[in-house]
Amino acid sequence: MSKRFTSLALTAHPPAATGRGRGRSRRVLAPFTAVSVLVAGAALAGCGQQRDAGTYTVMNSSTDESYHRWDAEAMARCGKELGVTIEQQSVPASQVMTKALRMASSKSLPDIVQFDASEMPTFADAGGLVDLRTLGLSTDDIPDGIVDFGSYKGTYYGAARSVNTLALFYNKDVLDKAGVKVPTTWAELRATAKQLTQGKRYGLALSAGGAEDGVFQFTPFMWSNGGDETDLDGPKVVEALDYWKSLLKDGSLSKSTVNWTQADVNDQFMAGNAAMMINGPWQVETLNSDKSLHWGIAPIPVPEAGDDSVGPLGGAVLTVPNTGDEAREKTAGKIVACLASEKEQLTYALNSWMVPANAEAAAAWREKVPELDSLADQVAVARSRTAKLGAGWSSVSLALQSAFQSALTGQSSETALKRAQQRATSGN
Repeated sequence: MSKRFTSLALTAHPPAATGRGRGRSRRVLAPFTAVSVLVAGAALAGCGQQRDAGTYTVMNSSTDESYHRWDAEAMARCGKELGVTIEQQSVPASQVMTKALRMASSKSLPDIVQFDASEMPTFADAGGLVDLRTLGLSTDDIPDGIVDFGSYKGTYYGAARSVNTLALFYNKDVLDKAGVKVPTTWAELRATAKQLTQGKRYGLALSAGGAEDGVFQFTPFMWSNGGDETDLDGPKVVEALDYWKSLLKDGSLSKSTVNWTQADVNDQFMAGNAAMMINGPWQVETLNSDKSLHWGIAPIPVPEAGDDSVGPLGGAVLTVPNTGDEAREKTAGKIVACLASEKEQLTYALNSWMVPANAEAAAAWREKVPELDSLADQVAVARSRTAKLGAGWSSVSLALQSAFQSALTGQSSETALKRAQQRATSGN
């Protein structure tokens, strides 16, 4: 089993979650031009404040009590190992970039910033990050796809501790009672979702909100159908959005799906208001808190039997901002190396239900949580949202968010996506 994961992960192309981080919060991507001006004009001007020589700060989005505690424990271990104090500064995921920009403008950037991998290229393109290889970090034990996940234009800026993707979660009791199997194709998903829609319960829940959550959830449908982010009004992308519209037309999706985040989707599933949902492993801890809920996980259904289920590779990466203080940057690099070590990755992944980025740690994780085997398979073939477009992803994301709102409230998919392509190309 462990060899199978390593082999698959090594061919994963190209590289998070969260999700886009963990994909749990609304995230608004900052315009690239604004980042370029602020970072290039301020962050690169050098460190503007006196700092405690023995204290280092990590800014992340671990605002959930559990994640904050796990990170604090890891930082305490690494701080003890390196002989420094590591302080954690957690802000909502949607605020990491804007907070970093404000700190850059005041020359008070933290020593380490954990960016969502989809945002990292924007900061890197402006020259705001240090090449981690120059700080002594090695990528020898990291699958190529995940190295790419933390890289921009071939430079390794972000070390991932864990990665994630999306999968189909289903209520075992509901499916068993209805006598239906877990769907594997779009046709089966549509038929099953329609059959399971009864009373206040919808057959399926997903996020199609006007934020990055919705874009993250759309990519498996777009990519598995052969669609491409460089051609938003192409027929394969239109078909994917039309498929979402068909689920809404059937009544299998709530009309509120255009407002739901992935956290909202999980709430609906746990409340019994959805028989199935599209979501990620960051929800597992919450799902397991309800012992009466018997859930399973499977790959996201594909257009036709035999197609690859290609989801988005999500997650966050630890980066070292370019502050001009080379001595602190070197120590920050050692902290990143410790937090992203095989041992720490496995500990973090077992807590958070993410998949470790390190191949050996991932193999050990897979042995320990076989119930998430399908998730590991999905991660192995997942793609990075920024692989093709880099910092240009933010324009595509904003354009798609607008397209979902229009198409799912009455406009044709073709018209909505034609406008999206125009917006993505022009930046307006």
